[in-house]
Amino acid sequence: MRHRNKTVKLQRKKPHREALLKNLCKSLIEHRRIKTTLAKAKALRPVAEKLLTLGKKNTLHSRRLAFAKLRSETLVKKLFDEIAVASADRKGGYTRITKLGQRMSDSAPMAFIEWVDYFVPAAPAAAEAAPAAEEAKTEEKPAKASKSKKAAASSEASEEKPAKKASKKTAKKAETAE
Repeated sequence: MRHRNKTVKLQRKKPHREALLKNLCKSLIEHRRIKTTLAKAKALRPVAEKLLTLGKKNTLHSRRLAFAKLRSETLVKKLFDEIAVASADRKGGYTRITKLGQRMSDSAPMAFIEWVDYFVPAAPAAAEAAPAAEEAKTEEKPAKASKSKKAAASSEASEEKPAKKASKKTAKKAETAE
């Protein structure tokens, strides 16, 4: 009987299973959300949540323990400075597993696993920051702004030329067809 044995073996020997869970955890920290099989996601959840608990303690000892598991300074920094800060008021349940259905090739049940509190879309934030940076540049140097206006005007003129050529060609075709 398997009394009090929580470890899911995933049909792998211990070193292979530990390496798999370590790599999945690295990917989860780096990408915030990963797509994997349901069994692997369920096995990954306790490993990831224990690492996040270390991140919430934010001591030198906990950083060293996290580094021993992840072996990457950038991932440890991201875990402690971004993910753990986002989940500071949560007492547990840091990850969410969303079932996706079966994989086409082998019908394995698939799932997304992601951080509950740390899912910030990167594209809109960058899109909002870019116009603000452009406005700051135009306010500082008005001479360059006039140059950019000239460049924009010349690009508009170059866009109009092919349109005029196309209209001439269609006019000639219409004349020859009549």
